[in-house]
Amino acid sequence: MLTGLFQAYGRFCVSHPWEVIVGTITATICLLSMNMITNSDRVCGWNYICNVEEDIKSSDVIIMSLTRCIAVIYIYMQFRNLRKFGSKYILGIAGVFTIFSSFVFSSAVIHFLDKEITGLNEAMPFFLLLIDLSKASALAKFALSSSSQLEVRENIARGMAVLGPTFTLDALVEVLVIGVGTLSGVRQLEMMCCFGCLSILANYVVFMTLFPACLSLVLELSQGRSNDRPVWQLNQLADNILDEVEEQKPNPVVQRVKLIMALGLALVHAHSWLVPCEKEASLPDSGQLMGLVGVGSIPTAQQKVEPTVPLWQFYLTSWLSLGFDEILTLVLALILSVKYVFFETSENNISAVPAMERTKSRLEKPSVGEEEEEEEVISIESTTCVSASTQTDPDEFPQPKTSFFLGGSNITSPADSEDEEETEDVEEVTPDSYRPPRSIEECAEILNTQGAETLTDEEVRQLVRSKHIPGYKLESKLGSAERGVSVRRQILTEQLHRQQALDKLPYTSYDYSYVTGACCENVIGYMPVPVGVAGPLLLDGREYQVPMATTEGCLVASTNRGCRAIQLSGGARSYIIGDGMTRGPVVRLPSAAQASALKLWLQDSDNIDLLSEAFNSTSRFCRLDSIMSAVAGRHVFIRFKAITGDAMGMNMVSKGTEQALKKLEEVFPDLDILSLSGNYCTDKKATAINWLEGRGKSVVCEAYIKGEEVKKVLKTSVSALVDLNISKNLIGSSMAGSLGGYNAHAANIVAAIFIATGQDAAQVVASSSCMTLMEATGEGGEDLYISCTMPSLEVGTVGGGTVLPPQKACLKMLGIDGSHDSEPGMNAKQLAQVVCGTVMAGELSLMSALAAGHLVRSHLRHNRSRVNMAPEATKSESLPKLTSGEEPGTCTAKAS
Repeated sequence: MLTGLFQAYGRFCVSHPWEVIVGTITATICLLSMNMITNSDRVCGWNYICNVEEDIKSSDVIIMSLTRCIAVIYIYMQFRNLRKFGSKYILGIAGVFTIFSSFVFSSAVIHFLDKEITGLNEAMPFFLLLIDLSKASALAKFALSSSSQLEVRENIARGMAVLGPTFTLDALVEVLVIGVGTLSGVRQLEMMCCFGCLSILANYVVFMTLFPACLSLVLELSQGRSNDRPVWQLNQLADNILDEVEEQKPNPVVQRVKLIMALGLALVHAHSWLVPCEKEASLPDSGQLMGLVGVGSIPTAQQKVEPTVPLWQFYLTSWLSLGFDEILTLVLALILSVKYVFFETSENNISAVPAMERTKSRLEKPSVGEEEEEEEVISIESTTCVSASTQTDPDEFPQPKTSFFLGGSNITSPADSEDEEETEDVEEVTPDSYRPPRSIEECAEILNTQGAETLTDEEVRQLVRSKHIPGYKLESKLGSAERGVSVRRQILTEQLHRQQALDKLPYTSYDYSYVTGACCENVIGYMPVPVGVAGPLLLDGREYQVPMATTEGCLVASTNRGCRAIQLSGGARSYIIGDGMTRGPVVRLPSAAQASALKLWLQDSDNIDLLSEAFNSTSRFCRLDSIMSAVAGRHVFIRFKAITGDAMGMNMVSKGTEQALKKLEEVFPDLDILSLSGNYCTDKKATAINWLEGRGKSVVCEAYIKGEEVKKVLKTSVSALVDLNISKNLIGSSMAGSLGGYNAHAANIVAAIFIATGQDAAQVVASSSCMTLMEATGEGGEDLYISCTMPSLEVGTVGGGTVLPPQKACLKMLGIDGSHDSEPGMNAKQLAQVVCGTVMAGELSLMSALAAGHLVRSHLRHNRSRVNMAPEATKSESLPKLTSGEEPGTCTAKAS
């Protein structure tokens, strides 16, 4: 709840930057101009002679001098650390944050504590020591890591949700801790602690108001682009900065400790304010009371005089009258500023050379006599879901630049965006890439002592051939997944008959951190598949734009036409009638009698509860729902069915089944577990048990299609559709002995959505089981009733391929990515309903094309690839005409 509140607040600030900035500044000016807050017009030395003799000790001077120097060094180190990120925008934004915070802090010191401008030299060191640029830079990273201007606001809001609660609690605890010093009775300590509290509050006020609004406004005004990339884009960070920052969320235990500490300190402050102290009885006047809280007391002996110089001249003269300690601080600040401006840049560039050399070494040197062919990575927009890249001829595009994949976008390196000229100079000097390879023994020694990162690609290939480096460990040994893939491609190319076979298989600009150890092994690239969109699909009162990854022409357009017919007829409705992933191990007992006894034992509810306890102990979300069994001789097949939340759940159910079988072995010691899967599940096979009992999500979807839409959009009649459905989907499938295939082409739509959303493509076999029914309805049978029943849709929105950025983007299109916030399992159910509704749209359109005789003509026009055909076969062919003399209606007719 608290996170959502901060996210909503952040979204408001970035959506109305001008209003927030103007409102905050106006409120600050109004507070500072109120006479009830400050009504002192006395300026000592200008219009009043203050007879105050201060006993300034040498120790105080030394402490203040050290404090100023430490503050200057501290702020220098903060900016120096920020510079390592390689973005001038991080530095500029941090500077803006510092200026805003110092303005608010100075105003508070002058007006709320009744200090003069000349007294700021005492207060500013404490402000510099306590200013926190880390939160500001972290929020800036959220914004600057956006791949487009559209993502900036959402990322800032997300950053506020992550950083806001932590920053608020930290500020509260720090104020209460430092505020204890104001109760000490030591005037200098009270003043310093008061300055510290004001510094923390000033930082917090600026971070929560001005800063997010200014950040959004600055990036919006600087939205110039180079090669379709925002010029302010954050560079030279590890992949997925958003996920990394979120992983730094504080431990809940630490947060509870902070809350308890804050409560205790608040009680201490409340006690000191509410319970009178004995010392207070002896305090003679209010001036001394103000001194106890760090407020400059009004002098007791004062004489008003007429000012001889203007106030600004008096302040200027006071500021220029510097003591030795202040001169020392100023000199230190100037030295560090010169070092930062003129010397830090060269140091950073020198440290960047090794990384650039490693980047250069990944580029393959073209062999002599071959044409040099470069790769250009085409970045994907987060709204299209299409995977990342393609390759083109060098004449059409310039040489590619180093880039990395972040949340569905292609981001160039810092050298490409801010220091292109310096990068070109550095890339020219890469001797390691072209030097002769060292001996295997020397390379093996370097591998063991320094690591594989220092070796060239040729040397790494030598070590792979000599078995010093396993081929499947290239990514971990080299410390770079992309370089590991590149070296593996080089090794594979040497073994292929055609050396250019992999040239068109892209591998760069992809985030392999999601793939390694999770989705694929021995990676040599990734397969870009076209992704189309069908919709809007009006389902259960909500419109969906459905992503479909396919290479079959006409499929998306045909499904789109079905969606249009459903939408114009009022939409479709869907229902979940079953939910549960299954795993069916096979066990063997010494005799059929014991096998029968086990089956009867599994029918007792108390025994099922015993197995459920062991089964459910393996996961927070996986819960055993039911157990069914079958006996074949002395073999027993046990089918465990469990609810798995928003995950497809095969791994969850497998772990739970394993624990349940161990418990079962305790009851039946002679039980022999033959396999965790005995094909009684059944996974990735079309089976009667899945068709009858269901697996995954069981869904039914229905719609009433108006007769006029059947004629206008689908170009056929209700009677023709009903007759064709009976003859084809029911009788024809029965004649073929079909198992769950009582449909026209459900697998087409299921496969396209599965690939787009990161589902297990092999599970299309069982998931596409579908029965399509059509009936004439309405008065006179002029309307069409259609339903699709799919008993075994195996889908999930977490785990597996759903974590890959392009696939996750497609789930975001549907609004069901990740786990449901309040009801685990609802996102996966919603995905199953969308799949079933889209299948029904595809069934409706294809059956209409078949009934009208348009199928072949449509595919002749939209699904005939001529790339690999002989030249004589590519001549234009005249399409057959309809009886009306017009060209045949295609699958795209009336689809948009």
